[in-house]
Amino acid sequence: MISIYDLNLEQLTQVLLDNGFKKYNATQVFQWLYRQKVSSFEEMSNLSKDLRNWLEENYSCEQLKIIQKQVSQDGTRKYLFELKDGSLIESVLMHYDYGNSICVTSQVGCNMACSFCASGLMKKKRDLTSGEMVLQVLDVQKDVEAEGIRVSHIVVMGIGEPFDNYDNVLNFCGIVNHDLGLGIGARHITISTCGLVDGIRRFADEHVQYNLAISLHAPNNELRSKIMPVNKAYPLEKLMDALKYYASQNNRRLSFEYILLKDINDTDDCLRQLIELTKDFDVYVNLIPYNTVDENGYSSTDYKTAMTFYDKLMSNHVRCTLRQKHGDDIDAACGQLRSKYERSH
Repeated sequence: MISIYDLNLEQLTQVLLDNGFKKYNATQVFQWLYRQKVSSFEEMSNLSKDLRNWLEENYSCEQLKIIQKQVSQDGTRKYLFELKDGSLIESVLMHYDYGNSICVTSQVGCNMACSFCASGLMKKKRDLTSGEMVLQVLDVQKDVEAEGIRVSHIVVMGIGEPFDNYDNVLNFCGIVNHDLGLGIGARHITISTCGLVDGIRRFADEHVQYNLAISLHAPNNELRSKIMPVNKAYPLEKLMDALKYYASQNNRRLSFEYILLKDINDTDDCLRQLIELTKDFDVYVNLIPYNTVDENGYSSTDYKTAMTFYDKLMSNHVRCTLRQKHGDDIDAACGQLRSKYERSH
């Protein structure tokens, strides 16, 4: 049965009109789902009995099941969810000065096989539906609401490659962004890709206000192909061309995600190449401390080296930030909690 959370407002409106109901009924349903956050059609008390029965017969209101939750000393919360088919996914809620950001998973497993990433330890089984992504945000919001915490930002940077599940991801963004949905501003929503060029060009033509982040992690083809196999299909030359096209179509700043790996991509050579690579872009480089994954054998750059890297970028007019490390005392890396849970069960 289709989840009601898979439908955006326009889709829900059309479905209801096609079945003899009123246009305003779609607005009512949306308000119950996303404002009142009810978890059954029976609770939608201002709908007719006929409509509630029809919804019950044709759509599911089922929530995700929280299998495990970890809370870090810094307030980071990691959730392991079970989907209806038994698949396991993760979401992470992180607190920043500007608000509370949830990292959303877009696929069960990942085929990108980045060598430093825990997500790639388990191959992709399937794409998530829009509703399964929506419910990650909604169920986390319900869990923290009593503490006065509001999810204000979304990053689609969890398990999976968002542009390998393009339509569902964009539909998800539309639902959570809608005023009658969760009302999260478009500029508070970021989609991250490891470099699927066709997806970047397609996204450029959408002319939406969502942020685009590129998981770069290496400034030359040799190193990037070694740690990120996607670079063999879409080397930096193709990626940069696609980003130039994106920039020509959208007045939006790009973000480059750059995980600092000790003695791998934190060298002086890498620093010079990164400065050269970014010079033609309105870009913000997000330097990220590495959350160690036992199976992968990488270590995080020490703080002094990371600060030197940051200072040299800034002195060369490359805007950047050194992200605060989150959840170091829990299984914070994408895919880490799921992998550990599945090995022990």
